[in-house]
Amino acid sequence: MTAPVIPPSPTREEFEARYAAALAANGDESIFDRDDPVGLFVDWLTDARGSEPNDANAMALATVDANGLPDCRIVLLKDVDARGFTFYSNTESAKGEQLAGQPVAALLFHWKSLRRQVRVRGRIGPVSAAEADAYFASRLRESRVGAWVSDQSRPLQDRATLEAAVARETARFEGEDVPRPAHWTGWRLVPESLEFWRDRPFRLHDRLSFERDRQGWTRTRLWP
Repeated sequence: MTAPVIPPSPTREEFEARYAAALAANGDESIFDRDDPVGLFVDWLTDARGSEPNDANAMALATVDANGLPDCRIVLLKDVDARGFTFYSNTESAKGEQLAGQPVAALLFHWKSLRRQVRVRGRIGPVSAAEADAYFASRLRESRVGAWVSDQSRPLQDRATLEAAVARETARFEGEDVPRPAHWTGWRLVPESLEFWRDRPFRLHDRLSFERDRQGWTRTRLWP
């Protein structure tokens, strides 16, 4: 078995060249004066939209199964406001079943172009039917058909079986609007904690933690 190629630590010249943009982006100390973590997240997401090559709203979603074993996958953030972080998927998928059994989750955003990440933890629950309907209606027609097709997370015989199911459902809804399936909805994670991390030279990173209590958010700077 060939050993994996692990990137070596950079030389000083490589370090200075590689980190020049990140140093410029991550040197503003005013981050530690912020009291609203959701507002800070929105600012960072806006920055990422201007620099990430694709899917600045991609996030790792961690859940827990019935045996207490953690699971993780990438999903797309579709809304964020004072209420929380919202995404959509199939309730009969592995993630849907795990969230039904253990309504807690963690999110991780990692923006390589900015050398920043944000961790979010909290309790989670479904969005309203009206919210799910509104977002589903905004999707491309082919994606709406796909929501009817996919028996998500279940075994699939082959690609031809999937394509046949797409053709069948496309024909079934021909000339009609494609409604939201009952098994497709959204979830909103209500954050109890957020941690902002940004890369700084020589592994002396900045970390800023927010914890929610009955009075609001408590802000704490952490050692790297």
